[in-house]
Amino acid sequence: MREPSLTLPGLLGDIRLLVILFVAFRVLLLLAYPPFLIGGEERGIGVGGDRVYHYALVAQAKDNLYPFRDWWSEFPPAWYLTTTGLYAIGAKSYDTWSMAVALLCLLSEVGILVLIRRIGARLHSPNTGMALAWVYALMAAPAIYMWWNFDSWMTFFLLLGLWGLLEGKYTRSALAVAAGALVKFVPFLIFGAVLRFRTLKQAALYIAVAVGVFALAYGPLFALRADFALISLTAQFNKPSYQTVWALLDHNYGTGNFGTLESHLTASGVTDGVRDKNPPVIPGALRLGVVALIGLGIFVTTKRRDDVGVVAFVGVTLVLFYLQSQGWSPQWVSQILPLILLVLPTRDGVLIGVVLSLLAFAEYPFLFVRTGDTGGLMLPGTALFMPWVLVVLLRTGLLVLVAGLFYAKLRQAGRILSITSSR
Repeated sequence: MREPSLTLPGLLGDIRLLVILFVAFRVLLLLAYPPFLIGGEERGIGVGGDRVYHYALVAQAKDNLYPFRDWWSEFPPAWYLTTTGLYAIGAKSYDTWSMAVALLCLLSEVGILVLIRRIGARLHSPNTGMALAWVYALMAAPAIYMWWNFDSWMTFFLLLGLWGLLEGKYTRSALAVAAGALVKFVPFLIFGAVLRFRTLKQAALYIAVAVGVFALAYGPLFALRADFALISLTAQFNKPSYQTVWALLDHNYGTGNFGTLESHLTASGVTDGVRDKNPPVIPGALRLGVVALIGLGIFVTTKRRDDVGVVAFVGVTLVLFYLQSQGWSPQWVSQILPLILLVLPTRDGVLIGVVLSLLAFAEYPFLFVRTGDTGGLMLPGTALFMPWVLVVLLRTGLLVLVAGLFYAKLRQAGRILSITSSR
């Protein structure tokens, strides 16, 4: 692939203008399609996402029921503690609460945009960094998923931690990674790059800070109610397979949604939505072990030692993690897109991101929204089943390709890193 060489004119090179347009576009969408409920049914810009599900849990605060004390969460604490706090301070109606959450997601999206520009400039050139920011601003997947989910929070902290790592500000980076892991666990995957590209002493201190802050945040939750705190750490990993090649092997044809609102009130309820699923044909430990061996091979054979190598290593770690995972959620594509752009700043890289986005939305909502007659399942023999299988196989193959391209970058010779700071 050819590295891009371009000179942006003054208008396109103005990051302030880009941020203004970026924010204005999303705010105007919010004003044009404001979220609201009619008879329990969502209308507006959030249709198709998980906002109503999250709001139903948060709104239990009106009955004095709060997360981690009275009901369990399948996520680490940052999401529900923050959104319950918004409800408690006055955002009680769905439309007000949803718009407040959307604005927080918009802040994280702006942060992602700025970090893509900064990291891209450091890895390649100022012009390339600015071009990548424009490309990200024009991609549909992040613009849509910020109204549906909250992965942008985690992605922002992942990129912030990556930026700090490249800059040699290790304590700040570790704190950002810990903050991101309190949204979702994914930022901890940066530890592999820390071990590969930094000294053992630096890596040990980095991991200790990140894990220590994470553990401190969980301390009060375990003191409050240990069983609910433990569920938030383990629920995602104990799910049966869904929306992956592993799910096809297991004959699990649904999504990874948990049970009903009531099931969140008792610790045993964490299995309510998954009891009818089949056990894995290939055990999770075996999948993880195979990927760990592949990761070890990548770790040992990496030649590149520059900043591009650091980002590529984080990227291949993330993609391999999702390839071995028993489940897949389409919004996770928004986590992968920034890394694809940063490591592969070419037309091919952009097109890969576009195709990955198309497959994500083809799966949900395009196909799964049509499964009402089958209880939300892609049953064999129905008209939707084979198109869905094709989407799963194509997405898996594309992720394998992305992992291979990231590894190809790691096999190239790069300049030796000169950062030795342990800040």
